[in-house]
Amino acid sequence: MKLRLILLVLSLLAILSTSTGGLLYYQALKESAFKDAERQTVSRLAMIQRNLEAYLSENHKPVRTLAGMQQLRDYLTRSGDSRAQREANAVLDLFQSSLKAEVCYLMDQNGITLASSNRHARDSFVGKNFSFRPYFQEANLEAPSTYLALGTTSGKRGIYYSYPIFETGGEEPFGLAVIKSSVELVEKNLDLFDDEIILMVDPMGIIFVSNHRDLLFKSIHELSPQEELSVRNSRQFGQGPWPSASFEFVDAHHVRDARGTDYLLNRMSLEKHTGWDVLYLKKRQTIANNVSEPLIRSTGPIILSLCILIGISVFFLYREASAEIRRRRTAEAALRQSEERYRYLYHHTPAMLHSIDAQERLVSVSDHWSEVMGYSREEAIGRPLTQFLTPESRRRAETEVFPRFFRSGFCKDVAYQFVKKDGGIIDILLSAIADRDLADNSVRSLAVSIDVTERNRAVADLERAKEELARYSKELEGQVRKRTREISSILKYTPDMVYFKDTRGCYRLVNTRFEDIFGVSNAEIRGCRDQDVLPPEVVDQFCRNDKRVLDQGRSAMVEEAIPQADGMHTYLAVRFPVYNTRGIVDGVGAISTDITALKKAQNQLRRLSGAIMEGQEKERAAIARELHDELGQVLTALRMEAVWLRDHLGERDPQAAERALTMCRLIDKNIQDVRGLAKRLRPVVLDDLGLVDALENLTADFESRTGISCILEHTPVPAMHDTIATAAYRIVQEALTNVARHASAAHVTVHLRHSGDRLELSVADDGRGFDLGSLGEAEGLGVAGMRERAGLAGGVLIMESHLGEGTRASFQARLTSGATSIHNTGTES
Repeated sequence: MKLRLILLVLSLLAILSTSTGGLLYYQALKESAFKDAERQTVSRLAMIQRNLEAYLSENHKPVRTLAGMQQLRDYLTRSGDSRAQREANAVLDLFQSSLKAEVCYLMDQNGITLASSNRHARDSFVGKNFSFRPYFQEANLEAPSTYLALGTTSGKRGIYYSYPIFETGGEEPFGLAVIKSSVELVEKNLDLFDDEIILMVDPMGIIFVSNHRDLLFKSIHELSPQEELSVRNSRQFGQGPWPSASFEFVDAHHVRDARGTDYLLNRMSLEKHTGWDVLYLKKRQTIANNVSEPLIRSTGPIILSLCILIGISVFFLYREASAEIRRRRTAEAALRQSEERYRYLYHHTPAMLHSIDAQERLVSVSDHWSEVMGYSREEAIGRPLTQFLTPESRRRAETEVFPRFFRSGFCKDVAYQFVKKDGGIIDILLSAIADRDLADNSVRSLAVSIDVTERNRAVADLERAKEELARYSKELEGQVRKRTREISSILKYTPDMVYFKDTRGCYRLVNTRFEDIFGVSNAEIRGCRDQDVLPPEVVDQFCRNDKRVLDQGRSAMVEEAIPQADGMHTYLAVRFPVYNTRGIVDGVGAISTDITALKKAQNQLRRLSGAIMEGQEKERAAIARELHDELGQVLTALRMEAVWLRDHLGERDPQAAERALTMCRLIDKNIQDVRGLAKRLRPVVLDDLGLVDALENLTADFESRTGISCILEHTPVPAMHDTIATAAYRIVQEALTNVARHASAAHVTVHLRHSGDRLELSVADDGRGFDLGSLGEAEGLGVAGMRERAGLAGGVLIMESHLGEGTRASFQARLTSGATSIHNTGTES
């Protein structure tokens, strides 16, 4: 019994110790599994984060290249040009197909999409305004911008790569190139297991990328009303709603979903996308199962069959070994996939990548490096990097860059010149990091080279342009100084008076003649108004005429009377508006010429002309009276004698009687001609009955002589000075003579009316008209005489004529006051 008890106790102790040991082993194994899983998740998350960073930046170089295409610049400057539009669309299509992007498009400086590779699709961007997008608002930064958002037109998630477009030599962007890549392609390449969840969230916690589509556009935490309003206003993720994903964050590395499933949580930030995080979730149950299930399978047979403990132990060890081998194979497969992804990114990234070993020999080059340099990978690998540099770059690399790099393990923006296989030289900026061994020695490098040849050429062109601009500025300054001297000489020595004012009437500049006339200096009058320095009678004229020019916005020519030491002088002033660089009137200028002597000569000439015409009228009246009284009486007596002869010779000499009758007819015709000549020289009716009756007689005579219909339309007119009446009559007489000679008219209207104290007279015909500017000296004498008569009468003559539209001559004059009204009968009322 004791032995049995001892055996039982030992068995119980063995069972208890085995169970305790197994439990402790299980707990230790589980804890170790969780720690190992945490390390693996951190490593796994780091790899996913690098992959995401690579995917999110893969189009930085292409969009920068797209922004530099000349076709896009041409279309921005000539947006209405169809050819420029076709070329821009071709470039966008080429980039879209080459990069397998979702869409490529071009925006102007207002955010309007001018061209797009999806222009024929229903969800085309052409004509849409995306100025609210951050990638447009930050377009003044000279660096590629990446923006993650839901398309407002297509409703598809996308990665927007943008870069500003600058005019040649310009510093401000006037357009934007955008490449949109699909987010779903990124999700497909994540290659996750079923028990893994990846969440890429924005700063507000909205899930934008995930391998679980049911979690998209949900928030990892409950959004406040203010946060939801901010997300909606940004239009980055549509109009919502963005419900909570119902995750419960137990602690920093433990999260539970709505179904109660526990996950191991790790979080990393995206370095190049501020505020964006990547969350990696792995089921804790999966980790626990990896421990409990093998343990249960191994201990169950031991409890049931202690007799075959060794066999079960061997079997357990075998199963454990097999599981370990499977885990290792899984890890190796994941490692190979990571290496393949790395190799794919290395060779397909549109940048020159290469690696060198500690002996400065190339150990790898990317496809883009080979394409740019013209060497195949086999030709390049194994050769020293310095063989591909120019002599100057080789000396610098060997003496400065390589020693510093292998010492510090880092270099950035090192300027080199590479020599391509065809002998061409390109400028590059090289940045590199070193891969170190356990002894912290640099064993190899990873270098990125950026081709800056075109940028350097642009910088050199800009420098040349600056030098040319400086030279042109100096030439322009010399021309300005020369023109300034010329203008100053003109202002100083011209006999005309010149000044400039601003819109308030303050003087800016006066010339020497102005200073001499008014006795003020340019320095004294600058900033003063007319009333401050000029006589009152001059102030009124200057202010009135300046205001007229400023109100109308055009030049004007006026006469102004200015008192001087030797008396009143008359000036002909040309006033004109002065415009600023924006085309706005900001002042008035004037050039005044002294025409006092000319006015005196004109007045003397006018008085002489008036005296001549008055003498002509008197002479005509005297001749008309002589013709009417003397010659008319003689012809009448001759006619009476001829009639007597005809009557007395009628029976005795019929032939002589017939000759006497012919004499009577000739005498009658001469009497009529003498009367017509006397009437044309000075119509008696004008002196006896007045202007209206004289014009009725003149128009009736004109119609009977020429056969041209002539109508006189008039209103009652008052008695007027003989000078005005004579001028009006002679103007109508000359106008009708011109119609008969030149107009080929069928109808003439003479219109006479009295308005206030003004007499208005017009003669209009429906003839062929003429060009007033093309009249010769001989042809224009009649018109000049009409104008001269109108001026002597104190009136004005206006001629209007157009080819094929007839001619109109209008005479206007002011009547003397106190005249009595007369009718067309000539009797006083």
